Amino acid sequence: MDVKLNGCMKRLTGIALLSMVVSAATAAPETRLEYLSVDEINQWMDRGQLTSATLVRHLLQRVERLDKNGPAINAIIELNPDALAMAQAMDQERKGGYIRGPLHGIPVLLKDNIDTSDQMQTSAGSLAMVGQPAAQDAFIVQRLRAAGAVILGKTNLSEWAAFRDPALPSGWSGRGGQTKNPHLLSGDPCGSSSGSAAAVAAGFAPLSVGTETSGSIICPASMNGVVGVKPTVGLLSRSGIIPVTHKLDTPGPMARTVREAALLLNAMAGDDPADPAQKPRQLKGVDYTALLRPDALVGKRIGYPAKFDRSALPLLTDPQFSQALERMQSAGATLIPVELIDPVLERVEEAFQMGIKRDLPRYLATRTSIPARTMEDLLLFNTGNVEGHGQDTLIAASKVVFDEPTYNQLWQKIQSENAAAIDQLLVTHQLDALVSDVASPAMNVAPLAGYPGIMVPSGMDDEGVPTSVFFFGPRWSDARLLALAYGFEQVSNARRAPAFKP
Repeated sequence: MDVKLNGCMKRLTGIALLSMVVSAATAAPETRLEYLSVDEINQWMDRGQLTSATLVRHLLQRVERLDKNGPAINAIIELNPDALAMAQAMDQERKGGYIRGPLHGIPVLLKDNIDTSDQMQTSAGSLAMVGQPAAQDAFIVQRLRAAGAVILGKTNLSEWAAFRDPALPSGWSGRGGQTKNPHLLSGDPCGSSSGSAAAVAAGFAPLSVGTETSGSIICPASMNGVVGVKPTVGLLSRSGIIPVTHKLDTPGPMARTVREAALLLNAMAGDDPADPAQKPRQLKGVDYTALLRPDALVGKRIGYPAKFDRSALPLLTDPQFSQALERMQSAGATLIPVELIDPVLERVEEAFQMGIKRDLPRYLATRTSIPARTMEDLLLFNTGNVEGHGQDTLIAASKVVFDEPTYNQLWQKIQSENAAAIDQLLVTHQLDALVSDVASPAMNVAPLAGYPGIMVPSGMDDEGVPTSVFFFGPRWSDARLLALAYGFEQVSNARRAPAFKP
């Protein structure tokens, strides 16, 4: 859990340029492969100027130079020893005329709490989980493999998705160490999907998958200057993902552009009978790129924090957000100042603890030949492996009194009251969506409601740390939010490659 609930929301140039040499007839400018978009990669592959294997080799070399050495971003917890073979297999399929889709041969990184049935661990960053790999792929990993994606490796995270101890540093795990923010190495990478965000920002892969319970995608996306999509809870399957609570847990795309995030969302979406979430029928087969148009903001009514309308202080403290509002308005949006109340936080910590006590033992029982097969095993292991950090959250979860009806009633209250706060604004002001800065209640209200949200880069502050805007709206409005975020992205062009500043 991130953002304000656990206090995690705070405020080089690449060493090698790999030139792609092409024939004089198809001469192209030198290109940094690590920052090619998915569409550009596909275009190069279609023209025979690039292979998936070449791209994977380049990214592996970049990880070695910048993640393990040099600035030592430490975003990658483990590389996939099968990645190059997977890339070569996708190249052979392409050569034979078989292209599975836009992610064919595209490298993707996965957060280290997402099961893969290969040679890699799935550990949530905990040494207590190192041993026999998971028995089968998570549902979303099955979908990615079927789409032709190359699983490049696993990313570091705040251990146990930031639910080990409230004092746990953002981006630290016992297994992976401390992830750094590639824009400002001494800055906050945020958590818990810190590695997934930092890796995409640093050019280690074009796409990554994070997970969120409350803030774990949107916070690191903001701090590392990438696009982060927190889908409506239940849109993407949670099967095979180390849980906190099924009431709020969700995986989500992290990418450098909105379109790339939408492509990744397309690949992962699907009906999983093992996931209890009920999705509307109309979502079946939705293409999340279909509404992405440069004029997507025209005629849309968007609510924004009223503090930027009536007070000069926010204009001074977050000028990038004020500028972002101006760009939305110039792109055709009608902006309406609104007041979003602070989230309902009563008994939230207890609700998360109850979720851990309910769902984590069920997951641990699916794993074999690891030190922690039960909650008791986990606590005992951590006691003997102090690593300089406590485990107060896990201890509290083990001691909390669990009762299924009480648990359901508690989450029903939390989610319904936070959802009502958003719904009331949407109806009262006839809004299409809302947008927020990262220091407003939306950072907690939207996740606790289980509603979708998209973080999009908006610029850089005076210290060289990225700034962002957060689009959010009602349940199942993911496609519409992606469209609005895309429209803003086209007029702002705000994302910047990291400078790896000390």
